[in-house]
Amino acid sequence: MPFRALIDACWKEKYTASRFTRDVIAGITVGIIAIPLAMALAIGSGVAPQYGLYTSAVAGIVIALTGGSRFSVSGPTAAFVVILYPVSQQFGLAGLLVATLMSGFFLILFGLARLGAID
Repeated sequence: MPFRALIDACWKEKYTASRFTRDVIAGITVGIIAIPLAMALAIGSGVAPQYGLYTSAVAGIVIALTGGSRFSVSGPTAAFVVILYPVSQQFGLAGLLVATLMSGFFLILFGLARLGAID
């Protein structure tokens, strides 16, 4: 297996075939929920459905690379649709992109400052 060293470096426990099978099933289950939800949230935000798919794919990759726990579950959420719809209507896709990048910047900044730490 070409990624054996990476897997051994990332997980102290051995990554078994059984665990891989469970992860694949979990991924398919999440995909069945996340794909239509991402499309619906894009439509609810006032943009075309394919943008929801793009966003969901990019977010999934970023979360997989930066996630800190194997027990963490992340995916699209409807909480910000009421904020994103007026932004997309008033400023278009470019404004929506700027708002997204700004919020990401501030989230990273707050994380680095440990403003969300629970002691």
